[in-house]
Amino acid sequence: MPPTPSPRRTELLDACYAYLLDHGLTGLSLRPLAAATGTSPRVLLYLFGSKDALVRELLARARHEQVRMMAEVLEDKGDDSGLEALTDRLWDFLSSPAQRPMVRLTYEAFLLSLTRDPGPWAGFAGEAAREWLDLLVRAQPPGTPPAVAEARATRALALVRGLLLDLLACEEPERVAAAMRVTDDGPSPSKKQDSQAHTS
Repeated sequence: MPPTPSPRRTELLDACYAYLLDHGLTGLSLRPLAAATGTSPRVLLYLFGSKDALVRELLARARHEQVRMMAEVLEDKGDDSGLEALTDRLWDFLSSPAQRPMVRLTYEAFLLSLTRDPGPWAGFAGEAAREWLDLLVRAQPPGTPPAVAEARATRALALVRGLLLDLLACEEPERVAAAMRVTDDGPSPSKKQDSQAHTS
């Protein structure tokens, strides 16, 4: 059984995670990270072993934190537990301004992990994709054939991920939210109101 992390290590991991949400991964350096978290590069290396090990731990923290919050959103099914309603609920959560730093960090790590030399980001995209997929598969009604549940979840997540990337790139929440809600007859009035709420 691994040793219990020291309070100082836990405190610094929390502080480093907050720094990462604000500053992102690109160009991450131990010296400014240490200065911002009230410690020194030497202490960070002592507690976490190496910069790469610290980055991996921070990425695992980000992934688990987001999955935990997404699971809570999907578990609160209300009166409608259909896949469309679940996907809408997931979109409402992930597209909210409060989640923008987390979503931006997720995409940054996702893309870095797909480069030719991913370094400490290796595996992040595959692990995150599988965790998100499993959440939506498990959220579907009991008795849904596994292959069908997985195919539906894959399609739903492709829509959510694509629109989140558009939202990050353009910061046009009303347009992107309308695309999420659109049907052959256009967005319903209630859905339009939802999309406008994201701009306030």
